[in-house]
Amino acid sequence: MLTSTVNITSKLPHVGTTIFTIMSGLANECKAINLSQGFPNFAVSPALIELINKSMCDGMNQYSPMPGLITLREAIAKKTLLRFGAQYNPETEITITSGGTQALFTAIMATVSKGDEVIIFDPAYDSYAPAVELAGGVPIHIALMPPNFNIDWNEVQQTISTQTRMIIINNPGNPSSQVLTKDDMIALQKITDGTNIIVLSDEVYEHIIFDGQQHQSVSMFPQLAARSLVVYSFGKTFHATGWKMGYILGPQMLMTEFRKVHQFNVFSANTPIQAALSVFLSDENNYNYLEKFFAQKRDYFASMLLSSRFKILPCCGSYFQLLDYSAITTEHDKDYAIRMTKENGVASIPVSAFYKNGTDNKLLRFCFAKDDATLQAAAERLCKI
Repeated sequence: MLTSTVNITSKLPHVGTTIFTIMSGLANECKAINLSQGFPNFAVSPALIELINKSMCDGMNQYSPMPGLITLREAIAKKTLLRFGAQYNPETEITITSGGTQALFTAIMATVSKGDEVIIFDPAYDSYAPAVELAGGVPIHIALMPPNFNIDWNEVQQTISTQTRMIIINNPGNPSSQVLTKDDMIALQKITDGTNIIVLSDEVYEHIIFDGQQHQSVSMFPQLAARSLVVYSFGKTFHATGWKMGYILGPQMLMTEFRKVHQFNVFSANTPIQAALSVFLSDENNYNYLEKFFAQKRDYFASMLLSSRFKILPCCGSYFQLLDYSAITTEHDKDYAIRMTKENGVASIPVSAFYKNGTDNKLLRFCFAKDDATLQAAAERLCKI
């Protein structure tokens, strides 16, 4: 083991190992059922795998253009127009990224400067605030509360200052599993109208939305779209989170700044997968089934928990189910998540990890993007508590 003799001032002094790494590691150590980290355990489409293999065999193995293959950007532009009625120029307003998190990070680094304030809604995906801090910005957290995690737009209006540079939204939400309505988007549009605020919209779970609701993308609202960078994930859509493939949409002025950083961040994303997705994305059936597919998994998991002591919170989107354990114990959620993993053999994520101040609402997040056998086995263990 090496001992460094170099002194360094940490750029993220309050950041340690993420809760996802901790809980997944504990799950492996305890041989527990891992419903903590948000990844599917079922197969990727064989047709998509075959297309990637063909791309590799056809020699698509070198760098793609920095913004991504034009064929894929054109396919995305067509999909976006069909879904949202929004027109994005594939040449100048769409960039392929190495996953959604890279797109988020690069967007923040490209547009947030020292002293800029960025509004973040807690519970929030844990990459937002560290990226803002690395850019020299100041995260401004607004806490949302269960069970519905509704945004109070009057509070947002009062929080906005002359230093506000960006508002980050996540729709559908992780870990809240809630979705923003048309009224929410209109309120956001009204609040930002006439300002210099950028909206960064994390929409990686766009296809995983339930109960007949329509995904309200910022792209559907022209005034919002004109100030927004919108992030998507092929990994979430096609059950392949390990491929780290995503994309970002935005008006040319913002995308120009995004690409300035992107070219020195990763330069370009995986070429053979891009080529395969160019073909696979053209068939709407390859993603339109997701709502029904994941709704069945949500309902299956929830139905098996009805006899448990957990309270099931509303899940309107994403593939995460929040469970309230307050009828079981008063332990802090992190302590209980660890104990449950060790004693009951099911790993989850404590929701306090998604709040700046560690707010403990006695909630645990469970990923139901698993095969039915895994969900059944986990539910049986949870019902014995």
